[in-house]
Amino acid sequence: MKKIVLLLIGLVFAGSLFAQSKKEPVVLINTKYGDIKIKLFKETPKHRDNFVKLAKEGYFDGSLFHRVIKNFMIQGGDPDSKNAKPGQMLGDGGPTYTIPFEYVPKYFHKKGVLGAAREGDDVNPERASSGSQFYIVVGKVFVDSTLVKTEKRINTTFQKNLMYNYIAQNKAIKERLAALKTSDTTTYAIEMKKMAKVADSLYKLKTPYKIPENERAIYKTIGGTPHLDGSYTIFGEVIEGIEVAEKISVEATDKNDRPLENIIMKVTVLTKKEHKK
Repeated sequence: MKKIVLLLIGLVFAGSLFAQSKKEPVVLINTKYGDIKIKLFKETPKHRDNFVKLAKEGYFDGSLFHRVIKNFMIQGGDPDSKNAKPGQMLGDGGPTYTIPFEYVPKYFHKKGVLGAAREGDDVNPERASSGSQFYIVVGKVFVDSTLVKTEKRINTTFQKNLMYNYIAQNKAIKERLAALKTSDTTTYAIEMKKMAKVADSLYKLKTPYKIPENERAIYKTIGGTPHLDGSYTIFGEVIEGIEVAEKISVEATDKNDRPLENIIMKVTVLTKKEHKK
């Protein structure tokens, strides 16, 4: 009887581990510098499921890390990069769909997190993510004075986004500004300043954002890119191979931050057994 009970407990435990691995799958990005193993978060299911689907389809295989910036991040996932000519501008490719913003407050841009790339707030105030493009944070270590400057930058970004949301919610204003943007850039700039004042009066930030102390401590030790916090979906984290991302981040690049030598990737969804290898 005792053996049966232990067996049942073991099966329950194994089942819970399997369920957890299904909720937080692990993917492997293979490059010429080595492998990067990443866990995808269960709290961002739309991004998780989309990434797994594309990886299983081989969507990423043969594509490049097409944008890398030292002390910042490495970016990939553009299918147009697969057969790109040297010097070709990249970064606009991907599926026809976007993924809704999935903001999880406990996740922030510390070194090693996986985030979804997206278009800017001016055309994408909803902060919807690209259907395929992603980045891995390499970042840098901060001190208190630079974190204070970063907080000001984040608050400015939040305030601008309030303006973009205000415009997006007013169809007549949105259409008028869209027309001015292509026909009369001077008037467009003036009108945008007016919109900023209107949005500021309607949605003034009552409590400016401050980086939480626990995050501050990590940015001062491990490092990251705090100015991105709250603006992009973070949907995973490197669990092995961050040094590979660091090597890629210091590659020589052209004026568009594209590595001069192609860095090709292959992305695989690992089985539960492969997680532990």
